[in-house]
Amino acid sequence: MPPEGATLALWERLCALLDEDPQLWPAVRQALLDPASSFAEHAEALADRGIEDPAAIDPWVTLVDGLDDAGALAYLDRADQGSELADALAGIPRVRAAGVDLGPVTDTDGDVPTAVRAADAALAPAGLCLVYLDEDSDAYPLVVVRADDAAEIASLAEQLGHDTTLR
Repeated sequence: MPPEGATLALWERLCALLDEDPQLWPAVRQALLDPASSFAEHAEALADRGIEDPAAIDPWVTLVDGLDDAGALAYLDRADQGSELADALAGIPRVRAAGVDLGPVTDTDGDVPTAVRAADAALAPAGLCLVYLDEDSDAYPLVVVRADDAAEIASLAEQLGHDTTLR
């Protein structure tokens, strides 16, 4: 059964706040309204994630993959530290456009949450911050957003049954 209009509006707003990529919302919308078509179009990438059935299509996975395709995602593993986060952030258009000094992030020792706190401190003067998009895995998909939008993004994700709390 297709989602209600209100749910579609929540997803659309979430996509708009996360990134300006014009392909993000259409891909998520397709996953919501026509999972079989979405599956057929992205079968190879979905197989890499262990998704081999159209019924298993998840718009959240489509969202994360779309952000990654748009170059808007810093995707870290549990063992990564500040230098890996700084390298990932250096390639993100919002970070490059803001001219953020990532040196303090590179010098951060410790786990990913520690590196994220250092990155948030470096991003704050540019009005940016990181949002974690929980995938129930050992990975850390992180997206750079306008700091003013972070609370709304967290609220929308929660309303859609997802978490942005970095643990």
